[in-house]
This record gives sequence, C-alpha cells and structure tokens, in this order.
Amino acid sequence: MTNIVFSISLKPIEQLSFVRDTAYGLFKVKMSLNSSTCLNQESHQKLKRNFECLKNSQQQTTSSLQDNPLQNLQLASWEVLEKAQKSGRSKCPRCGSSRMFYCYSCYVPVETVPSKEIPVVKLPLKIDIIKHPNETDGKSTAVHAKLLAPEDVTIYTYPCIPEYEEKRYEIALIFPGPNSISVKDIIIHLQKNVQKNVSCGNDDDPSAEPFLKKAKIETKEDGNLSEYKSNSRSEDTVLKKVIFIDSTWNQTNKIITDERLQGLLQIELKTRKTCFWRHQKGKPDTYLSTIEAIYYFLVDYHQEVLKESSKGQYDNLLFFFSFMYTLIKNAKNSAGKE
Repeated sequence: MTNIVFSISLKPIEQLSFVRDTAYGLFKVKMSLNSSTCLNQESHQKLKRNFECLKNSQQQTTSSLQDNPLQNLQLASWEVLEKAQKSGRSKCPRCGSSRMFYCYSCYVPVETVPSKEIPVVKLPLKIDIIKHPNETDGKSTAVHAKLLAPEDVTIYTYPCIPEYEEKRYEIALIFPGPNSISVKDIIIHLQKNVQKNVSCGNDDDPSAEPFLKKAKIETKEDGNLSEYKSNSRSEDTVLKKVIFIDSTWNQTNKIITDERLQGLLQIELKTRKTCFWRHQKGKPDTYLSTIEAIYYFLVDYHQEVLKESSKGQYDNLLFFFSFMYTLIKNAKNSAGKE
C-alpha cells in the first residue's frame, strides 16, 4: 500500500497567517474548555451552596422544634390570655382571691378570662387526679385539665379518694414501675380480662343460670371468644377511667402504696420528654408534669387502643401550659438564659 502524504505549499506571508489562525483557533478551543470547566465549577458551587442552605434550614427547623416543641399544636386563640396578661391579676368569681388567668383553688377562670373563650375538650374516658396534700396548688398543672375538660376530670386531695372496687380491670393508674406496661399493650391486657370473665362466668354460684345464656353475644357455639372480643371491643377492651397522681416525685410513695390503688393496671409513658419549666432536678426528662402526662397518654391511647388517627382533638389540653411555656421561654431568652 502506498502512503499518500499531503503537503501544503504556502508563501511566507500565508504561512504566518496560517500559523496565526491556527493558534487563534487553538486559543478559542482552550478558552471554550476553560469556560466549560468554569461553568461546571460554578454549577457545582451553586449546588453545594443550595445544599448547605437546605441543611441549615433543616437544622434551624430542628432547633426551632427543640426550642419550642409545642409550636405545632392546634390550639384555640391565645388572645383572651394575652389580654388578661396585660391587665394583670384579677378576682376569682367564686372566692374573690386575686389570681392570674384562673383560680387554682376553685378551678374556674378569673373575671378577665370569660369562660366562653376557654376551649372545652371532650375525653374518651374519665380521669381522676389524686393530688398530694402538700402539693402547692399554684404550681400544679392538674387544674388545667379540670378547666379544659370539666365534664371528664375530677380532682381529689389525698387521702380522700374513691375505693375503686367495682370493675377494677377497666381502670388504670399512670405511674412508672416494675409491673407497668406501655399504652400499646393495653388491649392485650384487657383482652386477657375479657377471656377470664367469659371462661369463668358464674361458676362460683351453682344455682345461677349458665353464663352463656345471659347475653346474646355469647349464645354462639362454644362461646366464640374471638367474636365476643370483636363485638364488645368498645365495651370490654377499652378503659373507662384513668388515674393520675399530682405530686412531686419524692412525695408519690405515700399515695402509690395506698391499698386502694393496689392491683390496678399500671401504665408508664416512656417516650415523651417534658417541657415543664419546673422540672425536678435529678429526675429524667421523661418524668412529665400532670397535664403533659394526661395529654400524651390520650394521644397514644387514641392511636394505639381506639385505633384512630389523632387530629389534634386533645391539643387544647395544653392551652394554658403552652401559653405559659412560651411566656417563660421568651422571658429567659430576653434575659440571656437558657
């Protein structure tokens, strides 16, 4: 095969022009490459800056939630409380004592806080609060529950408490302990009681009619327990009453060991952290104030036991608590304190 070699015959001036044009072409290619590289670098830097901004925004959001974890609650307007704060302390319409926002002795709003402007929360069960006699009324959050859910909350001062003798399996005590269970295990525990009641019936009374003849739901062959559970879930596998203790943790022993509270189902809230501004030193942050414990229990109970999604229906239980938390947090920030 013959190699063909092309040669270019140019005059000196033409050669200079050719070299110049060639060099200029190479320069343009180089500049184009450099420009492309710069654009890629700028694009990379822009993406990096956007990522950093997004990261910082997420960190700020997380920090904001940590600073005020109550900010996403669906609360009634605080306007009535803000007005009351500006006007200062007011009289209790019942006892005449000077109070801010509400009377913690009579469980009613003061004169500058009209009752009709206070939200009312309906609860799926009854709540008893047992208050230690040495608990300072003005520092307790138990009154919040009575103010906001007056039809479903009762406050007792120890030792004047109910006997809780009838249907003890429908009552639970919220308190941490070695035998306490989580909210999600309530159904399992109550189903065991249902099974026990169905299987035992009235065996202790030989003169009584057979237990299975007493209720239509139990006339199925073999006393179909699974169907019984299904049809009676709303009656037998839900709680009717929950008890909370309102006291400092160092004062609870006297109440928790009372014989009237022995044998009750005991439930512990392990996953929530307190926002209470009077948190007791030396205690874990999972030790909640009374109103926090009531609120978080109801939210978990609604989801785990009633099997319904929570849509903020209990948020107003923290109506006073959240407002006070915000006031105190802002005051601390203004003073340069954490």
